[in-house]
Amino acid sequence: MDSTRRTFLTSAGAAAAQNVAHGQDHEHEHQVVPSDPALRVKALESLLVEKGLVDRAALDLLVDRFEHKVGPRNGARVVARAWVDPAYKQRLLIDAPSAIAELGYTGGQGEHMLVVENGPKVHNLVVCTLCSCYPWAVLGLPPVWYKSAAYRSRAVIEPRGVLREFGTQLDEDVEVHVWDSTAELRYIVLPERPADTEGLNEEQLAALVTRDAMVGVSKVVPPGAKA
Repeated sequence: MDSTRRTFLTSAGAAAAQNVAHGQDHEHEHQVVPSDPALRVKALESLLVEKGLVDRAALDLLVDRFEHKVGPRNGARVVARAWVDPAYKQRLLIDAPSAIAELGYTGGQGEHMLVVENGPKVHNLVVCTLCSCYPWAVLGLPPVWYKSAAYRSRAVIEPRGVLREFGTQLDEDVEVHVWDSTAELRYIVLPERPADTEGLNEEQLAALVTRDAMVGVSKVVPPGAKA
């Protein structure tokens, strides 16, 4: 389901062009250009690039940094600390914002968060059905698929099907809990610690944790295992 920002925006632009052509050929009373915010972002980006106010390559690097590196690494450190420190884990599950702030991560739409823990018989999945509410402070920018209408609807209706598309197979006796993030409360998943990682230190454990695992669409796999 995942796609790059550039591919997504290009596809959105192509879809808009097709709709314009369709509107010229048929006299239907419908909105010609989709209202998807991505189209407005694309138009604004193109204007800024044309005027020389923004460098497209630099913008892509900035988005990639927050989406894949800075944000998720913060959350990974939180998860790893919870795995190695039972007292910290308890504080995290009781008062996530305060526990996360202990590691220096505050603000960025992360003031009100709840951590939900995966277990052998419980798997948690996070979605925002209304828009794209997301804990930026610990996960960075929300990926394109998280904001898509398909994920926002199907995660609630058929969560197991969505998980399978991400390569996550669950046994039938595992309960799937879907958590709907809002502007008032955002969720982050505390994944299960993978087997055979007892000899890893906190930094090595953090390197295993992915953004997708903290959203709940995947699990954390041990070193050397195929994700």
